[in-house]
Amino acid sequence: MKFNLKIWRQKNNKDKGGFKDYVLDGVSKDMSFLEMIDILNEQLTEKNEDPVHFDHDCREGICGSCSMYINGRPHGPLREVATCQLHMRSFSDGETIVIEPFRSKGFPVIKDLAVDRGAFDRIIQAGGYISVNTGGTPDANEIPISKTVADEAFNSATCIACGACVAACKNSSAMLFVGAKISQLALLPQGKVERKERAQKMVAQMDAEGFGACTNTGACSIECPKGITFSNIARMNREYLSAEVTSEK
Repeated sequence: MKFNLKIWRQKNNKDKGGFKDYVLDGVSKDMSFLEMIDILNEQLTEKNEDPVHFDHDCREGICGSCSMYINGRPHGPLREVATCQLHMRSFSDGETIVIEPFRSKGFPVIKDLAVDRGAFDRIIQAGGYISVNTGGTPDANEIPISKTVADEAFNSATCIACGACVAACKNSSAMLFVGAKISQLALLPQGKVERKERAQKMVAQMDAEGFGACTNTGACSIECPKGITFSNIARMNREYLSAEVTSEK
């Protein structure tokens, strides 16, 4: 297969950057998208040209670092698939593929397709944890949790913090990510002790990082590679409003 690649190249966050065209031939339809870029980088290296910088780690759809904007969509054309799980058979031979970094004030460009998602780490550090002493490890069935609640908590916990929700939103909102991280703890007994403080601190940090408000279009959930549901945003709003109303000022 042969592809015309239109890739965003940018030296650093201060550089203006721009698209550069590449032609890549002999691509197997069974290659992953990242393997395709690896081949391009091998050719660029052989020519003593700077390879395309991009984030990657596990290449198994777990770590969330392989974030790219492909043909106008975070992670590419398939639903519930991370970039590393996308294969070249999803494209047509001879197709032009436009590849960009996730664009958001909260995700400054490091170089080329690599962005700094440290803002997500700081939001988690603000309150996405349980710090109270919950005792030793209990037996699995010691604290009864209904299947409905367990399923909801698990759905929220599957968030891999890739940032696709931010990239998909017109306002670069991080509310699906924050909602998922708040929900996975607020739904379970161990997380209820700190639920008010958690919601207030994480939302405050999200705002401080420069992410926008929810647009209510649902694009974040549609583009999420793990299918995190829109209901997490509603739960986050309830948790935050409840904390604001009942907290002592």
